[in-house]
Amino acid sequence: MIDLNFKYDRLTKFILKEIPYKPDLAIILGSGLGRFTGNLNSIKRISTKDIPGYPSSTVAGHSGFIHLAESANKKILLFEGRIHFYEGYKLSECILPVFISNKLGCKKILLTNAAGGVNKNLSPGDLMLSNSFNSIFIKKELTELIGITSVERKNFFLDCPSLSFNELIKNSALKEEIEIKEGVYWYNKGPAYETPAEIKMIGKFGGDAVGMSTVHEAVLASFLGMKVSVISCITNMASGISQQKLSHTEVTETAEKSGEKFNKLIKRIIRDI
Repeated sequence: MIDLNFKYDRLTKFILKEIPYKPDLAIILGSGLGRFTGNLNSIKRISTKDIPGYPSSTVAGHSGFIHLAESANKKILLFEGRIHFYEGYKLSECILPVFISNKLGCKKILLTNAAGGVNKNLSPGDLMLSNSFNSIFIKKELTELIGITSVERKNFFLDCPSLSFNELIKNSALKEEIEIKEGVYWYNKGPAYETPAEIKMIGKFGGDAVGMSTVHEAVLASFLGMKVSVISCITNMASGISQQKLSHTEVTETAEKSGEKFNKLIKRIIRDI
């Protein structure tokens, strides 16, 4: 087990000095979704390069800023840029946005990502609310990170996403007349896209969308007592379903095209929390 408080002592002191309030909601923005930051009233922007011990994202579409902002009289903590396991970082580094949000006393966190569609009822541009996760490929690392030993504590894997937070999001979507689908988000470590055979397997095992992030963030947030929900922007159909060659450029471009719908929904969620 890693003592995150000891490991990130300098980082925590820096953050608590720079952000002197408890956010009502933390949001991690996925690939191509960073433009949402322009929809809020900015208070302060911190480059992660200035934060001691904070790793740099090497992935296009993850610029590396933490935004302090307001919307609908709510204080929002926005992470524009994610740290991925496949970039070579340790899991204890990938979960830093969740660790920081919790240190600031935030009780709710919304995780967003760009994902490939596995279920043929999904289409590029759809928004999918996760009703469950597949975390088979990261459970060992997570248990080592957060020191799960008892049966009761192991059940934290089952406590996310938050049912009450998901219901709030579905009601927000109804109010804005935005269709939001539901499904299982399947985590793969990456960095390569899945093969058609792997996608076929994922579909047979109940996965609706697949991506390379989010699950470890969600599990840790739940473990820390936070309410967590996940919205995926379906940016492409996975290999074997789509005959088009996959690329990260396609991922970010489709996410950006879905921006108006995504932005409208997130603003409504902020208003409703």
